[in-house]
Amino acid sequence: MEMTFRWYGSKFDTVTLKQIRQIPGVTGVITTLYDTTPGEMWTKDAIRALKQEVEDNGLHISGIESVNVCDSIKVGDKDRDMYIENYIKTLEHLGEEGIHMVCYNFMPVFDWTRTELARRNPDGSTVLAYNQHAIDQIDPSDFGASMERMANGQTLAGWEPERMAKIKELFEMYKDTDGEKLFQNLVYFLKAIMPTCDKYDINMAIHPDDPAWSVFGLTRIINSEKNILRLMDAVPDTHNGVTFCSGSYGTNLENDLPHMIRVLKGRIHFAHVRNLRFNNTNKADLDFQEACHISKDGNFDMYEIVRALYETGFDGPIRPDHGRMIWDEVDKPGVMPGYGLYDRALGATYIQGLWEAIEKSETRLLNK
Repeated sequence: MEMTFRWYGSKFDTVTLKQIRQIPGVTGVITTLYDTTPGEMWTKDAIRALKQEVEDNGLHISGIESVNVCDSIKVGDKDRDMYIENYIKTLEHLGEEGIHMVCYNFMPVFDWTRTELARRNPDGSTVLAYNQHAIDQIDPSDFGASMERMANGQTLAGWEPERMAKIKELFEMYKDTDGEKLFQNLVYFLKAIMPTCDKYDINMAIHPDDPAWSVFGLTRIINSEKNILRLMDAVPDTHNGVTFCSGSYGTNLENDLPHMIRVLKGRIHFAHVRNLRFNNTNKADLDFQEACHISKDGNFDMYEIVRALYETGFDGPIRPDHGRMIWDEVDKPGVMPGYGLYDRALGATYIQGLWEAIEKSETRLLNK
């Protein structure tokens, strides 16, 4: 595996490449052209400039998160083939610049969903959090504005104001798109882009729905072992693969995370390793929050998750995710909630510590 760190670009991220390079073991970044819109073709010049900036700071681009899929592709309207062609051109430009992994999602309207961006812990740190009862009290047409108010001056990925301004139009756009139609539109998209992925050796790594259930009546399809295996079977090309996000799949407590990693062997192209703490698992008032990466702070056995990745031969990029805001980062303007420097850096070193311990234990067993 390669330890990486998410970076939104120098115009948007308060974390610098210089700081990322100083995190032990981190050699690459997962980045994006953050000021592009879904459906827009990425130019080779823009990709090359981003790549050069990263390399000038002693790192390299390990993958893109995300080349966003526009709503026309998701609902399968009359314009989808035009937007798929833009997507293919973007993949060609990425491949020509030596970038071989793209994380994306296929969630309707909303990307990840949280009801709080700065829930305060007893130690003073703050975290992203979700409460189902709070969601049930919210008018979805007001939710984008609510997220913007909570965002500490940042434009959140998946919550761009220009999209949220059209929230009622987006809900209308998806009114006839049920789970089966959304799945078939995803398969159509993947089959269209696979020849380009094969040509340039680009691994497409779909990110699971977050959380793993319907929000505001919008269907979700990438949320369980059964559904993700169905997608792998529908498009069996190995370039069609998975971003294994332990936090997103883990919102569904029925998902056995280490088992899922094992059954997806060879199809996991990217991993987000993070922990969640469930405060209430009652469906009507389900409440969870991001935890620090160590096992005892949340509900996941992080050792077993990392062990499953190791035992299945995972050799792609891995990154920490959704850290707490600690050491006064919570009070700094412009810091993106969940994406401060310090707790994610601690997470990166913790994950590497688990990997090293597992690797050395296996080596010693083989040598006995």
